[in-house]
This record gives sequence, structure tokens and C-alpha cells, in this order.
Amino acid sequence: MERVKITMEFIFRASPAILYKFFTTPSCLVRWFCDEVDIQGDVYTFIWSGSEEVAEVVDDIEEERIRFHWEEAEDEAEYLEFEMSKSPVTGETILIITDYCDEDEVEDQKQLWESQMAELRKETGG
Repeated sequence: MERVKITMEFIFRASPAILYKFFTTPSCLVRWFCDEVDIQGDVYTFIWSGSEEVAEVVDDIEEERIRFHWEEAEDEAEYLEFEMSKSPVTGETILIITDYCDEDEVEDQKQLWESQMAELRKETGG
């Protein structure tokens, strides 16, 4: 099965500093992304319904970008990235998510991110 890269853009009222905190701190991650998380240095162990996924932070620029590489990913080039920037026009925060999935799962993956972002919006106030 072919793996494909998906990129989605979301607009938030919350600042990059607030969003960054929601991508990097256990107390914030469990509010929208996973059931539990254990962080040891650059290694994040995410837990969903008792199932663990381990990811290493491979790129981290505070309040701008964080990129994870999943331990189980077959392709070294695959990653999950959250990139944040401020719109110079509206002042809103632009969040770009880059993820990978099987080609027959693209729509499901996009729907999952839409629902995750709805949760994140609730938690960050927009």
C-alpha cells in the first residue's frame, strides 16, 4: 500500500505560544490528542485506549514547529509535524499539520484531524 503525505491548514485565535504548549506538555496533550503521554527527553510515548505509539522529536523550534518521527514508521522520511505562524493580515495563528497515511485512508485521516482540531480549538479558546 502506497503511503501518502497529507498537509492540512487550520486557523486559530490562540497564539503560537499557547498552541506550542498544547503540542509539548503532557497535561495539555491529554486534553485533545491522547489518553496518556510519557515524555523522556525527546521521546514521547503516546497512549490511546491502552495502545502505545512512540515518537521522537526530530525538529523543534519553540512556538514555530515541532516534528515527530514515529518509531514504527517504515519510511525514515515520514513524520508528524505541527507548524505555527502568525498571519500578518489577520493576526490569527495558522497551524499547518503534515502527516502520512496509507492512500486508502486519506479521507479518514483528514476527518480525524478535523475532529482533533475541533477539540484543540475548544481547549485553547479558538
